[in-house]
Amino acid sequence: MYIPKHFEIKDEEVIYEIIEKNSFATLFSQHQGHPFATHLPLILDKEKRYLYGHFAKPNKQWKDIEDQEVLAIFQGPHCYISSSWYETNKAVPTWNYVAAHIHGKVEIIEGEEMMDSLHQMVVKYENPSSSYQWDQLDAHFLEGQAKGIVGFKIKIDKIEGKAKLSQNHSAERLKLVISQLEQSTSEDEREIASHMKTILRKKA
Repeated sequence: MYIPKHFEIKDEEVIYEIIEKNSFATLFSQHQGHPFATHLPLILDKEKRYLYGHFAKPNKQWKDIEDQEVLAIFQGPHCYISSSWYETNKAVPTWNYVAAHIHGKVEIIEGEEMMDSLHQMVVKYENPSSSYQWDQLDAHFLEGQAKGIVGFKIKIDKIEGKAKLSQNHSAERLKLVISQLEQSTSEDEREIASHMKTILRKKA
């Protein structure tokens, strides 16, 4: 990923937070010599430095993905920044965003390790008060459903984070942009405004 120094996120814990908050990823690999991508949730294990996920078995991406170096992209909040919000018309619009990239090799997983990754996924996304509880599911039903998927894990070899939040502009201009974004009904725009406030505090 192209990352100018002033947009680079150097703190891995901050990058991990981006991944955990925006865990529906895009996973890129080569399939039969061509780029191939699947959109899917990935679960992070920070201690082991692995990402866990699974493919639908009919998805052919898994068939030649093992031992490949792959790229998983996690897209955080993003939005258009209008140059009409600036103090001058001698400017151009841009796009602010937060993103994380993970590079690593894939291993296919089965059995208990795969079932544990599915369990962790349910724990992450299911409401604790939900009637759908993993430990109450019929074991034979789970085994049958698991036959339709292929589990995998990605060993994290390289981690990159980028937060393009107008750091290359003045504090006064950041305030103008933040003011506009905070008036929006868009969750992404309000979240970008919140991130930009952190940048603004550092400039103070």
